[in-house]
Amino acid sequence: MSDVLSLKESILVYLDISGGLQKLMEDCKSFNEPQTMEAVYRLCVSVNPSDVIELDPVLGDWILHDPLKASALFQYVCFVAIKTLSLVEKIETQNQVNVILRLTHLPPFPEYTMDLRRFPRRDGPVRPVAMEGLVIAMTRVTKYTQGARFLCQNDGCPCSTGFHHIRVHTPGATESATVGNNLSCTMCSSPLKEDVKFRVLGDKQLVELVHVKALDALKAQQQSSLRYQSVTLFLRDELCNSMRMGHLYRVLGFPVHVQQWQSLSWSVEANNIQLWEPAHPHNVSLSFQEMLKATAGSPWRFSAVAAHCFGLEVAPPGLYNVLKMALLLSLVQTRAATNDTTQNLDLLTVTSDTLIVDRLMTYSLNMSAHGVRHQATGEMFASLSRDTHGAGTANIHAGSALLATGGICMLGDLGCYRKERLDAIQSVLEGGAVSVFIPGKKYGEDADQQVSFPVQCSFWALTDASRQSGKMSENVLIGTAMEQDLGSISSQLADAFGLVVDSRDTMGDCSLFAQSVHTLQQAVLPAKHLYSTWEFSAQDYKELVAHARSLQVELSPEAEKMIHGYYMASRRVRTQTHGVKMSVGSIKLLVSLAEAHCKLSLRTRVLEEDAVIAVLLCENSVTLKHGASVLAIPPDPVFPCDLGDADSLQRRDVTLDGLRQNILRFIYTYAPGAETYITEE
Repeated sequence: MSDVLSLKESILVYLDISGGLQKLMEDCKSFNEPQTMEAVYRLCVSVNPSDVIELDPVLGDWILHDPLKASALFQYVCFVAIKTLSLVEKIETQNQVNVILRLTHLPPFPEYTMDLRRFPRRDGPVRPVAMEGLVIAMTRVTKYTQGARFLCQNDGCPCSTGFHHIRVHTPGATESATVGNNLSCTMCSSPLKEDVKFRVLGDKQLVELVHVKALDALKAQQQSSLRYQSVTLFLRDELCNSMRMGHLYRVLGFPVHVQQWQSLSWSVEANNIQLWEPAHPHNVSLSFQEMLKATAGSPWRFSAVAAHCFGLEVAPPGLYNVLKMALLLSLVQTRAATNDTTQNLDLLTVTSDTLIVDRLMTYSLNMSAHGVRHQATGEMFASLSRDTHGAGTANIHAGSALLATGGICMLGDLGCYRKERLDAIQSVLEGGAVSVFIPGKKYGEDADQQVSFPVQCSFWALTDASRQSGKMSENVLIGTAMEQDLGSISSQLADAFGLVVDSRDTMGDCSLFAQSVHTLQQAVLPAKHLYSTWEFSAQDYKELVAHARSLQVELSPEAEKMIHGYYMASRRVRTQTHGVKMSVGSIKLLVSLAEAHCKLSLRTRVLEEDAVIAVLLCENSVTLKHGASVLAIPPDPVFPCDLGDADSLQRRDVTLDGLRQNILRFIYTYAPGAETYITEE
């Protein structure tokens, strides 16, 4: 008895020093409203087991190994505090206080960690564990019985009135366990009957969590015999709607076995939820550090060499440089756990060699922390199924785009998709969200419901320029035959993508010979460095992308002025000559491209030179879709010459500086008031 009294004193001391008593008084204020009269009053108490162990090791051991018994002690202390301080006069018995211990942390030991790859199913007392995983499905929020009042049917029994028999939900309990009909009075053994008007309802949501390594299988980089099984989480009350599909979370919860009818299921009652991101290497390799020093004299050279040497396992240096640059920019600009969908870079590639471009995209997808290669026959956005855990609602499963949240969703060749699927892709690209229609009649609801989910990933796609209804003349100017340039997709779909890159073969037999030689060399000497220029491993690029993605950058006034000036000038010219109105999204695309080039160059301040690259890529993209404008730029302005040696890098700098002057003259001529905010060179 003295030991229990000591534990109660320790709880009171802990609540005092941790601010729990103050929070208790604040929570009790809402219970004193006149219209509030309930059988059970729910209180959440935040507990850090490590702090409790320092204060009282026995109490800390109870919290970690017998949380139900620890909750009963906290319930008693909170009830005494409420009655002593006269916080809630309507509370008559201790049973009316339902205390939820909200654990903030768990000790970092294997005994308190559950790896979803091993999926243990051990028997024993309910104890908390920590797990990390990816949300792949969830249900809508439904109701459950949080607490209920029961009265003894023997009128002469003291328990026939008052709040003596109160049942509350415990982890793993089903609805029938809380409001069962076969309950008897503890005082006279007479049957109990529920006082339905005092039933307290709470919110409930089911979420499916899978190990983060499942994303590697979704990249389709290599076949594996491993299969990943998801675990079902039960979220209750304030934890509902705290998780989103495609995001990674660290969950503290209680593994329990739930018996329903003739089946036995295994699930986890969530206790606390935190956004989580696995640790990635953020250190730039020595090779890239040396290259950064060697190219420090120009703000354009580091990113150019990085793009030039990227993907050597797939294509030799010099081929598809613009595409490689665009892929790297999209990788570094697409941030995990971002709330700003406008930062992502959607990429559409027009090509005559779909095999090599598809391989380059697949190779690049492996650099993304969250990458999903979508199969044309799979579900892209969301699908529905009937819940199997007794929630009586629809289970919403994430498609490829939602699973790739904070990363890349690779669509592949758009020519493989039906028209209705292409229309859905266009709608999501333009709106940044996907809607799911849930028929109420089919899933046990009174009314139909429309649920919307934000899509926060970058889309990569390609289109075969040779797949068209008519032949295109060899001498036709770029952009003058839009539907033929873009293959079989519509111009509206192309406009929905932020950046369109022309990756068609313009060198003919020369590039075919270079690719053939490269493929043979890779087959004979796969681990050898085949080129005398800078070469970096795939791991080097993974570390570079991870580090660049983590950088926080800011726009310089010079870059902001150039982006604004080009947008105003291009909007005026395009409207007058092509009848095309440049949308506000073009500004976001320009800023996103400039920021991405700054990150790829390992800087934190966006310079005017970064804005030049953004303008050239954007102008080339708009030219491909709507035709050339007064700002005449070459077909490959970002890589106007081969980068085989230092002299070629110098020639590229000179060419880019000349294009920079052309952009400024274009702005001075067609942007109103440009001379007031751009310093003339």
